[in-house]
Amino acid sequence: MRQGPLKPAPQLVSILLLAGVSLAVWAAWLGWDQHRDVQPDGTTTGPYEAWQVIGLVLTLLAPVYWAASRRYIAGAVLGTTAGLTVAAYCDWSDDSSGLFVVGVGMVMTGSLVVTVVVSVIASAKRQGWRPPGH
Repeated sequence: MRQGPLKPAPQLVSILLLAGVSLAVWAAWLGWDQHRDVQPDGTTTGPYEAWQVIGLVLTLLAPVYWAASRRYIAGAVLGTTAGLTVAAYCDWSDDSSGLFVVGVGMVMTGSLVVTVVVSVIASAKRQGWRPPGH
């Protein structure tokens, strides 16, 4: 059952809210760890550990799912993607090689794809969709 057109003001608010949440979650999980670890063989790793990135993703699943299940798809997808992209750019832009742009592009693409998938699932569950045979 269709409920009419979506109002643009709540969609804009959801975009801004999710962008802010994404920036804050990036700062909480990744923003404080800025040093690389030097291994005994001279190679470097980091600055982030896997648990930090996993924590970031799991923390963002809740607000993305919440927004998408309430039909704020633009907020869930665009807000989260924009927030993570801006956070990555700000965090990595001091790299003198310029390769940080590749990483920022990967963050943007990955967050866009994942938020679209989560939003489709949340929206489908909200509408009562069930897989065939259930």
